Amino acid sequence: MRRTIFDEDHDAFRESCRRFVDRTLRPHHEKHIASHEFGREVWLELGKQGFLGLNIPAEYGGAGVDDLRFSLILAEELSRLAFSYPSCVGIHTNCIAPYLVDLCTEEQKQRWLPGFCTGELITALAMTEASGGSDLAALKTRAVRDGEDWILNGSKTFITNGASADFVLVAARTSPEKGAKGITLFAVEASMPGFERGRKLDKVGQPESDLSELFFGDVRVPAANVIGEIDQGFIYMMQRLVAERIGSAVNNISHARQILDETLVYAKERKAFGTAIGSFQANKFTLAELQTRAEVTQAFVDQCVMEAVHGKLTAVDAAKAKWWSAQAQNDILDACVQLWGGYGYMNEYRVARAWADARASKIWAGSNEIMKELIGRDLGL
Repeated sequence: MRRTIFDEDHDAFRESCRRFVDRTLRPHHEKHIASHEFGREVWLELGKQGFLGLNIPAEYGGAGVDDLRFSLILAEELSRLAFSYPSCVGIHTNCIAPYLVDLCTEEQKQRWLPGFCTGELITALAMTEASGGSDLAALKTRAVRDGEDWILNGSKTFITNGASADFVLVAARTSPEKGAKGITLFAVEASMPGFERGRKLDKVGQPESDLSELFFGDVRVPAANVIGEIDQGFIYMMQRLVAERIGSAVNNISHARQILDETLVYAKERKAFGTAIGSFQANKFTLAELQTRAEVTQAFVDQCVMEAVHGKLTAVDAAKAKWWSAQAQNDILDACVQLWGGYGYMNEYRVARAWADARASKIWAGSNEIMKELIGRDLGL
């Protein structure tokens, strides 16, 4: 089915993104897998191409493009190579950027946004804790006022860009007696004493990303690094999780469709018992079902994207897009592995890596179960 949410400018931008992937990422993909990160040189090249500052106002070095579709096009093209790339870049461009643009003071914007756009300042979002998971209101990291500063103690885990980030947006409890209404956001810079990185976590999939643990031991954070208002952090996070979830949905279906396209080619070329395996009725019906599911999912996600472009996407619809696309992706890729047979289980084939990469999508950005809980509450249940 033809997608109708893009115009000629979007198509031209997609070609630029595709060339970037082919020129800068694809030749070094195996190195990124081995090192469990894709390196600062890639971030700098992303910045040089203008990809990191798409939604950042021009006065801070960005492109000033008020159209979410451009950053999502970049994510789609990155996902064609590997799921880790749009995950890492998306945390920076789609998740962190709204906090900085919407909540920072003029001084903070001048201090951080130019480097954010050039790739000299790599960012990470530190919400998740080992004991809390998707329950952001239960976080234990604490910040206690000390004069004009704050003393930060605690830890975070499963942090994308954690091993390379220069700037970490940290959610910490500042008024324990207020529960969820007592959380504040802090900008922790990598040079601050007491900030330490743990190991790069050994994941089932997505080896290109530097998912890490982060530790904060008596980190002195100046008042100038408080993001937004004191004790308003939980509200800020809830408001901006919509953007993270629609970005996740875009990545999910784009990644799945790329592997499905490759599987369709394989099914036409691979022969068994003298005929293409795609011509067997069982496989033919499977592929027909997968193609239909992919296109129906794409249509819903595209509609959600347009709602987001117009500032009308609700948290509930974002939750629907997130969980459904994650489930659809995993179902499609599992079926693709089966169609590839033994080759589908070999890491040298893209389908095997994609299958492993996709599993986390049902967990991150709020687990699928949490998404269904949000939808159920909206139904009055």
